[in-house]
Amino acid sequence: MTVTDLTGFQTPGRGRGILDVFTRRYLLRLLVRKGTSTRYRNSVLGWTWSYVKPAAQFFIYYFVMGVVLQFHRDVENFAIYLFAGVVAINLFNEGFGNATHSIVDNRALVRKIYLPRELFPIASIIVALIHFLPQVAILLFAGILLGWLPSFMALGAFLLGLLIVLLFSLGLGLLFGAVNVRFRDAQNFVEIIRMLSTWASPVLYTIAMVQTALPEWAFRIYMLNPLTTAVELFHLAFWSPTTSAENPADVVSSSIVGDIGVSLGICVVVLVLGQIVFRRFERSFAQDL
Repeated sequence: MTVTDLTGFQTPGRGRGILDVFTRRYLLRLLVRKGTSTRYRNSVLGWTWSYVKPAAQFFIYYFVMGVVLQFHRDVENFAIYLFAGVVAINLFNEGFGNATHSIVDNRALVRKIYLPRELFPIASIIVALIHFLPQVAILLFAGILLGWLPSFMALGAFLLGLLIVLLFSLGLGLLFGAVNVRFRDAQNFVEIIRMLSTWASPVLYTIAMVQTALPEWAFRIYMLNPLTTAVELFHLAFWSPTTSAENPADVVSSSIVGDIGVSLGICVVVLVLGQIVFRRFERSFAQDL
């Protein structure tokens, strides 16, 4: 009797979740390439939209907050402060939104073949990261014109802030991306979260204003939002070095070190929860689609 060696095979649907993505790097590259190449297909401006849309958003915010409300008088180099927060929130909104729609948008592949479904939201997050880079380049150029100088603190703050945004958007993307396949109402909740993200973080205002307006317990709840810490880290990386403060860390939240640990912990919890929900719902993706 011939015995077939099945050690090299896996039972469909019984993968290791996100860990399987690392063994499918070729498929991940294909999905990322597809996402970047089709984003601006048949568009006259093409990749220029990666600069135009955040620029338009920045000028609207700057006109309202800086010119009309005169925030530029109270915040040194308010343009850099504002844009640093805008690019961080834009990365979250695009990554979170893309991840939520990733399974539905790739329904043809999901219904025909088996592959780790986590590939789709992770690829969408990477595509958002690629579109985020031109915005950072503009922010960095503007900062250099105003005296920004590279430092280990700035680089570390940027990388930590970036990590928090990516983990948080991926965790929420897995959660809502899975639920959205069965209940399309999920995308409406996502739009509400994306709309509130700008106002729930110190993008258009300073953290000092929030601390003054809220009692201590309410301020601590406000600081539980990982995006708040991420935005403050972007401020520490790009805006603080352009100010006149002797120690750039003095112009951001005084509890930033503790907030980083809490935010990373929350991101890990959200990521684990998102993976659990994703694995629970993915069993019926093909049928629901």
